[in-house]
Amino acid sequence: MIKKRGIVAIAVGAGLLVGAPAAMAHIERASYWPDPAIDKSVKGGAGGKVPKTRSLFTALDKKPVGETHVVCQGKSSFKRLKGAVKSARKGYKLRPASKKKRIGKKSAEQYREFNRKLLKACKFDSIQEAVDAAGNNDRVVIMPGIYTEPDSRAAPSNDPACEQYLEDNDEGSNSALSYRYHLECPNDQSLVNISGRSFAGDPPQPPLQDRHGIPAPGDCVKCNLQIEGSGPTPNDVVVDAGRVESGNAGPIDAVKDVVFRADRADGFVLRNLTARHAAEHGIYLLETDGYRLERFRTFYSADYGMLGYTSDHGLMQKCDAAGSGDSGLYPGATPETGEQTREAKPRYNTEIRYCDMRHNSAGYSGTDGNAVWLHHNNFYDNANGFTTDVFTASGHPGFPQDSDLLEKNRFYSNNFNPYLEGSDVDPTVQMPVGTGMWIAGGNANIVRNNWFYDNWRRGAMLFAVPNAVVCPTPDPPGVPGCYPNEQSTSHRNQFYGNKMGVTPKGKVRPNGEDFWWDPYQGSANNCWFDNTGKTGKAGSVTSTPDELPADCATSMGTGSTEGQTAELLGCASVPGGDPSCPWYTTPPRPSG
Repeated sequence: MIKKRGIVAIAVGAGLLVGAPAAMAHIERASYWPDPAIDKSVKGGAGGKVPKTRSLFTALDKKPVGETHVVCQGKSSFKRLKGAVKSARKGYKLRPASKKKRIGKKSAEQYREFNRKLLKACKFDSIQEAVDAAGNNDRVVIMPGIYTEPDSRAAPSNDPACEQYLEDNDEGSNSALSYRYHLECPNDQSLVNISGRSFAGDPPQPPLQDRHGIPAPGDCVKCNLQIEGSGPTPNDVVVDAGRVESGNAGPIDAVKDVVFRADRADGFVLRNLTARHAAEHGIYLLETDGYRLERFRTFYSADYGMLGYTSDHGLMQKCDAAGSGDSGLYPGATPETGEQTREAKPRYNTEIRYCDMRHNSAGYSGTDGNAVWLHHNNFYDNANGFTTDVFTASGHPGFPQDSDLLEKNRFYSNNFNPYLEGSDVDPTVQMPVGTGMWIAGGNANIVRNNWFYDNWRRGAMLFAVPNAVVCPTPDPPGVPGCYPNEQSTSHRNQFYGNKMGVTPKGKVRPNGEDFWWDPYQGSANNCWFDNTGKTGKAGSVTSTPDELPADCATSMGTGSTEGQTAELLGCASVPGGDPSCPWYTTPPRPSG
């Protein structure tokens, strides 16, 4: 039986598909990209690049700039640490698809001795209190334990006392939560809130069309903050915004919308811990220049395991994201540093590597996410492994999406069906079960040298989203450059060097179909070449249409001829899709 609850309403017009992000518990403010230059007002500088990791074992040294604030649960934290060290000696995995690791005898003793020192230095039993005490260049070290942050949970949500800090957003709503809202009412929505800059004035109303540079960003007060767990693995420190008894599974029963929220927190580092059971997002970064998230795990957030938004110079690595109703990782509205860059040359503003994105409605998602580089990741056991799109909504600058690079990733076994009754994931988006990836209206994306196998519907999809669908009339302030009478999307995408229907070890595991394209009228310069199918030869690649253009310079969409548009319309015409839509039925496993 198909489960219809939680599905986002989708509107159709001008021939194809348009959607909106998952419904949220509150309305987001209009957001801006931070100045990409280094802020030299902070000692050592903040932003302008991905911050470096400071070694855990230097946290109590006196020479480095910044203070260390230790959080613990008394002697029980050290007891947990000893158990964690013992377990790590036997072996652990940072993520399911990675190799097993062990710490040696010397490292085990180092963890025990250093945590003894941390216990003596511990002054906090609340992560939020330690963050409140922190300033620029400081560190928060969390000893092993499960942290529920009782004071944050007790703080009222949607507090009437905070209503004075609401503001207008892109679409004219007067109920958006401003930066000052979170600064003055830090735990209204979040279990742990990090507001990185002081308040320097209300934003312009209506929001500016040009989203380059945050108006009145304020001075750094918590820039270059590093938060980390002190155990040998990310499993040793768990921060939980919902039902602790669920462990790393559901049900969520969330008390707060967000576990960690970092806003304008330039130079932010979060590492070696687990965030779970948020009503919206496990980790949320907004308007932040320079961040590093590593050795982290996110489990069972209703929307996103990690949501990054209008943030620059980001790195996510060695992570595990599972159980999200929308997607495991979502760097959306990233800066226009690709085809649309104003800088001297294009650059990738966000890098994701060595991560598992699994058992979500979508492994990865990025609405108007530009210039993201993804490599050496695993996308599996999702309904759809990867999606980037131009389903523009309020607060999503960056239209049209462009310039992602996907290489040396594995997209496999994305056959999880969250739409069935009894699913442990409640989907908030509409995805075609059995799909490795899709590009929904993006430009100049490169998909090369990846493996796609055992995706029972399709390996990779590409289709256009017409401007007339996503661009309101007349051209609105919230969607710069989005003109209804133009066709801005689904141009210059390249798929090459991909191995379809076979594992990296050479085992045949066919996709239902390798490539699927809706050649929308006017879509230009999309091409597929040097890909191989299940026999290791180009001739065994399967596709719709049967012949895909290989010449990037001359490729031109002339209109759907094999029912592609009809499928998109049928699956997106009503909330939950037409009953005849195949997306929500698990496809049969392809024969080898």
